Formats: sequence, structure tokens, C-alpha cells
Amino acid sequence: MAYTLYFGNMNYSSWSLRAWLLMTHFGIPFEARQVQVSGIGPNDSHRAYSPNGLVPCLHVDGFPVWETLAIAETLAERHPGLWPADALARARARSVSAEMHAGFGALRGAMPMNIKLRLQGAPLAPEVQADVDRVVQIWCECRAQFGAGDDGLFGGFSIADAMFAPVVWRFHTYNVPLPPAAAAYRDAMLALPAMRAWEAGALAETVSLAECDALAGRWGGVR
Repeated sequence: MAYTLYFGNMNYSSWSLRAWLLMTHFGIPFEARQVQVSGIGPNDSHRAYSPNGLVPCLHVDGFPVWETLAIAETLAERHPGLWPADALARARARSVSAEMHAGFGALRGAMPMNIKLRLQGAPLAPEVQADVDRVVQIWCECRAQFGAGDDGLFGGFSIADAMFAPVVWRFHTYNVPLPPAAAAYRDAMLALPAMRAWEAGALAETVSLAECDALAGRWGGVR
């Protein structure tokens, strides 16, 4: 079985990070096809390899699978261990992954992923703080109930951790204050070899998206 993953700029493309991280962490071989992302939303330049005009898109023996959760589920059918083994933990992991996939629009809008930046932070709008609080609640509850024995939300790294990986970068970039348990999870995720490899790729990029970089001025400057 041959996999080809089409993914966007490593500095900015939060959705691409999820699929790339999942496959890289679990050692699933794939051909990497990086493409240029500019702006937000579907782009006709991607439609030759991605039917919805978005990345990531995974080709399985040439057959395209798009949307991050669909990619994750397709891989989980073929590679054991991507979801937690325990049935209740697996159900919770699917729930929080779907919540991450569909929600947190205020957080996403206020803090676009931008791995190169290290900002001092700033007070959060109420709707953004509400999203941050919900993420922290998810992290702390999952770690307390299911995370014993390893650093992931459900113990060992899983699809759920891949789904929250862009938020880990956002909290790091924008210097979002976190309680100790959530900060420990953030730091453990940042230390993963696959996360460090993605960061190295992001830092090596020369493409700049002005609409994302311009947010630096709203966050108290560089730390």
C-alpha cells in the first residue's frame, strides 16, 4: 500500500500538521508532497489532487482521502494503535477529536498557527478565553482519567494528540498562560521528535503570509 500526503506550509498549515504528525510519529511511510498555501479556504490550485481544494489530502494507492478525521480513521483501519485500546478511552478520544475538528473558531481566528513567532501574549477576548478554557478542561480531564503511564491525552500518543497539536503550537507561540497540568502536556508534546521535526521544517521556510504575520503587533511584541 502506497501513501502520498499533500500538505501545506509547515509554519502556517495547522490542518496539515495533524496528518503529517500522525504518520511521522507512528512511522507510517509516505511520499511527502508539500504545496503552497495562500489565504484561507479552498484553493482551485489544489483541486488536481484534493477534491475539496484543501490540504491535507492523503492518496491511498492513488485514491484521495480528504478532511483530517477521515484521513486519521482511514489510517487507523490499516495501522493498529492510532486510537486508544480501551473502549471508553477510545470513545472519549473520538469525542474530543471531533470537538476539536468542528469547534474553537474564536481561538483559531485570534491565534493563527505561526511557529516562527514567539510573542509576549496579551489579554484574551472573552470568546477566545472561553475556547482556551475548554481546551484546558479537555486536556486536564483526559490526562487525569486516561493518561496514566505516558505523556499523551490517553497515555501513549494517539489521533487525539495529533488533533490538538496545532493548539499546542498556538499556546506556545502566543504565550497563553496555562495551569500546571496543561502546561506539562504542552511541553511534552513540544518535545516529541515528530513535533521538533515539523518545527525545523517550519523554521526553514522562507514563505511569509502577511495576514498571519501581522498579528504579532496585537500580542505585545516578540518575547
